[in-house]
Amino acid sequence: MSEKVYTKNAPDAIGPYSQAIKAGGFVFTSGQIAIDPATGNVEADTIEGQTEQVMKNLSAVLAEAGSSLDKAVKTVCFLADMNDFAAFNEIYGKYFTSKPARSCVAVKTLPKNVLCEVEVIAEV
Repeated sequence: MSEKVYTKNAPDAIGPYSQAIKAGGFVFTSGQIAIDPATGNVEADTIEGQTEQVMKNLSAVLAEAGSSLDKAVKTVCFLADMNDFAAFNEIYGKYFTSKPARSCVAVKTLPKNVLCEVEVIAEV
């Protein structure tokens, strides 16, 4: 059986999906982008600032699910520009110290024209 996860400390879904789903001892987050849940806006315009906001959003969703970034087993990262890879990695590495498995790809466009999006699978 699965359970929807919702927290007001992360942005509301901008489509017909949940912030995360708990199932089988894991939590599967939807991709988080750099929306500040307090304002509903993308507040940062740099890859560093947006990556920081994404990590805050993911941390809030995982905490609501009874998990954390330290329990991540897999991440999928999307970048609007692969030239941001090094700067993204610098911030990402501060948060994912357990070094989960990861995929990172460049995409043509992300929602709200943000610079990055990250989704996580973590143990509960």
